[in-house]
Amino acid sequence: MRTPAADEQATMGGANGAKAGVGSAAKQVAEHASALARLELELAGLELKKKAGALGAGAGLGIGAAIVGLFGLGFLLTTITAALAIVLDLWLALLIMTVLLFGLAAVLGLAALGKFKRGTPPVPEQAIAEAKKTTAAIGSNG
Repeated sequence: MRTPAADEQATMGGANGAKAGVGSAAKQVAEHASALARLELELAGLELKKKAGALGAGAGLGIGAAIVGLFGLGFLLTTITAALAIVLDLWLALLIMTVLLFGLAAVLGLAALGKFKRGTPPVPEQAIAEAKKTTAAIGSNG
């Protein structure tokens, strides 16, 4: 047989159970939000690392292009000197080498430019986009 006191106690236990369920759900939401924030920070770090690597490679290629360009200038000056001092054979060989060096400098310079464009701006675009999507999803559910 059920008594009114037993019914009241069962009802109160149900309310406490509902409060515990809401508290548990809130705790899970907070844990998920924390995990999501950590993952977004990790994504941002990886993206910045990738872009920094591209900038470093671009800088290396640009320095290489400058060095090869300096050698090209040296060969150009040697070619002009040889052209004035000697017959066609020597200066023609030097001129060909000069053209080849400047061509190599142009190729390295274009490769450096491509690396710089890929690495700039050094902003974690994917991580920012994901954070905006997450914020929008949380805002629409709340």
